[in-house]
Formats: sequence, C-alpha cells, structure tokens
Amino acid sequence: MSERGGKPRKSRTSPVSSPTSTLFSLPMFSLSRMLRRSYLAKCLAAFLAILSLYALHHSIPFSSPPTPPGSLTSTSSFLAADATTKIYLYDLPSKFTYGVIRSYLLARGGSDRSTSDADLRYPGHQHSAEWWLFSDLLRSDRNPDSPIVVVSDPSQADLFYVPFFSSLSLIVNPIRPTDESAMGSYSDEHMQEELVEWLERQDYWKRNKGRDHVIICQDPNALYKVIDQIRNAVLLVSDFGRLREDQASLVKDVVLPYSHRINPYKGEVGVEARLSLLFFMGNRYRKEGGKVRDTLFQILENEKDVIVKHGAQSRESRRMATQGMHSSKFCLHPAGDTPSACRLFDAIVSLCVPVVVSDYIELPFEDVIDYKKIAIFVETNVAVQPGFLTSMLRKVSTETVLKYQQEIKKVKHYFEYESPNGTVDEIWRQVSSKLPLIKLMINRDKRLVKRDANTTDCSCICSRQDEALIR
Repeated sequence: MSERGGKPRKSRTSPVSSPTSTLFSLPMFSLSRMLRRSYLAKCLAAFLAILSLYALHHSIPFSSPPTPPGSLTSTSSFLAADATTKIYLYDLPSKFTYGVIRSYLLARGGSDRSTSDADLRYPGHQHSAEWWLFSDLLRSDRNPDSPIVVVSDPSQADLFYVPFFSSLSLIVNPIRPTDESAMGSYSDEHMQEELVEWLERQDYWKRNKGRDHVIICQDPNALYKVIDQIRNAVLLVSDFGRLREDQASLVKDVVLPYSHRINPYKGEVGVEARLSLLFFMGNRYRKEGGKVRDTLFQILENEKDVIVKHGAQSRESRRMATQGMHSSKFCLHPAGDTPSACRLFDAIVSLCVPVVVSDYIELPFEDVIDYKKIAIFVETNVAVQPGFLTSMLRKVSTETVLKYQQEIKKVKHYFEYESPNGTVDEIWRQVSSKLPLIKLMINRDKRLVKRDANTTDCSCICSRQDEALIR
C-alpha cells in the first residue's frame, strides 16, 4: 500500500546579503511596494485559511488516509463511518438464487428437491463471490465496523443489490452431460433475459436507469447476452477482458479477486521448505492472450527446479497445486482466456511470490494494495525469451523473497472470502466508494436536455484505450 505524500520544498534564499540588509538598501518607493504586497499576501493567506475552514465544516467528512496493508482499519472507502452506505437486497424470485443451485445439482445427478434453501450447499468454484456477498447481506450478526448496512425499506437505500448467481448459472449444464433427460430444462440465456425483464418492472430500477444498482458478473462470460441492458449498474467483475469500454471501466465498476481454490499456507515466511524455484499447474492450452501458456511450457518444462504441469480442475489437481505452491519460491501467473485467472490468488494465500505474465491484467483493490511489493511483473514479449525468466528469478536474493512474503502476509486477508475482515468487507468498501460518481451521474441525467447518442457515457472514462494514451 502506498500513501500519497511529498517531500517538503527547500526554501530558496539569496546567496548574497540577508533579507534585512536588502530591505533597507532599497529605494523608498520599492519598500512601499513590498510592504503593500506583503500586506496583500497576508490578507490573501488569511482569507484562504478562513475559506478552507469553512469548506472543512460544510462538506462531507472524509476518512483518514489508508493505513498500511494488513491493518484491520485499512479501507478504500471515501465515506466517513457515520455515512455508512445503505444497501437494499432485492428479494428476487428463488429461481435466480437457490433455484440455480438446485438446477446445477440436478444436472449432476442430484434429485432431492425437498432440501430447504438453508441446507443447500453452493458448489465451490473460483467465481463464488456471488455466494459470499449474498450470504453476507443475509447475516443478522453484521459486524458494527462493516462499511454497509442492509435496509429493509428501499426508499432509504443508497444502492440496490441484485443477487442473481450469474456465474453459476453459466455452468449449470455440464460440458459432458451424464443424463440427457436432465438437460435442456435450464437455459442461462433465458435466465438472463428474465432477470432483465424483472428488473425493468421495478420502480427503483426505472427511477435512475439502474445506475444505483449493483450486479455481479464475475465469470468473464456471465450475463453476456444482456450486458448492454445493465451496463449503467455497478458491475462486479474479475477483469474487463470480454467487456467493451462503453460497458465497463475502472471508474464505474469493481474488480473482484477470484476465490482461491487451494488451502492457504499456514506457516511463516521462509524459503527453507521451498525447494522449487518456479511452479505452475493449469490448462496449457488457452485462447486469445492465454496462448502464451503453451510457449512458456515449451521454454520451462525442462528447466532445473521448475515445475510446470498441465492439469484441469479436479480434487487431485488442487491437492497437487497446493503442494507445489507451498513448496515453491515463485508461482507463475500467465494470462488465461482473459487477462486474469485464479492462480494469482492461490499463489498469494500460499505466500508464493507471483510472477505475472499478463500485459493487460486488472487487479482488485489497487487503491489499498501496491502489487509491486507482492509480485513480479514481466512483459509477455520478454518472458517468452528462452532462459530469461529462470535467469532473472535465480538472481533474486533470499532477503528479497522474504520481503515479498512479508508484504504478501500483510495483505493476504484481502483475498480470503471466509475471513471476517477479508474480501467481502473490502468489496463493500469499493462499492461504497462509487456512490459519489453514481449520484453525479443521476443528477446529470436529470438536467440534460440533449445528448449525443454517439458519445461514450462519461461514467466509463478511464477505459483501457484512454489509459494507453495517458501512458
């Protein structure tokens, strides 16, 4: 984490005589002019001080700057504690929440429809943030330090949360169905369309064109069919790999971490038990930016002290990945079909220093986490040069590896959804920080009488193309 600050400016004094002697050596009219300027400067300074105090006491109080990573008081919220964001949880028809879980289980051989909603178990996968957020909003024992409060009266709400399990809905039908009779009864596309139809009947959605609504679509393909109809909302995403600049942006939306799929490392910092230099286990063959994986496999698979394995998601693969990450100094994170993947967060909870080879990756919580302190970033065209990665990593001293691990340990709780002060609270802080922009856009919409239909909405400023131009 970094805090903004600056070095005090050095005073500039004349290298010759003192200010006093210079003052009395001037002609009288110059002295008079200097005195007048001095008086005006003092008046101006006093006026600005009064104006600052007035502004301070007549504006929304802001929280103190973020504290170092790892502190429980660290926050990205721009709102004071007495301005807790009020969230209304939509009571969606059950088919959009628990019904998705039932359909998922049914498609895999489950048949017990008598199980109560409270007893249903959400299938664990890397996009399970939708379950953690939904469960958190249903809690009756909310932490008093939570950045949000759930309200039962929608007229009191600042934001409206739409709890559709969009990522699970996308994978309800297995790739290799075992029971064809169970297939065809569930359509993710139809569910997306029905969700939008339901939302468009809600007065609070129509009131501000959905701008004050929060919708999670963590899987890069989730809600792909209706994304243009919900793009005004705050979208909770893993990255922007499948989204256009007029659909999502860093300004409007929130980047979420994947749920880690391996067990966190319980030991302390150290390299004694980490005998491997570099580890990677995952699908070797990916599309788009992920094609770099095959190239890296070819370069690394015969390197000494390097373990790279092709493997799909399975219990055995997770066991092997856990062992590999817990016993390696560095963990490779190449792009997948989109710039991000779950292995980055698996590496973090393993205290394995991530080596990121993904040029367009967006990372969660970057206003409170300085990723340069916890990971190594390598441009793709450099990483694929034979011998470069291993040569670079072998030069990293043990002392430096320990520093990386110490910094990772400070921020690890940000990537643990199960932690009481972890990922979920930080997501709500990030969402709360969008509130001033949401109010700005709502008020702006109310007064505009003309708009250019061909102009990108200004809530999507700071797109990837804009950032490239700035750099």
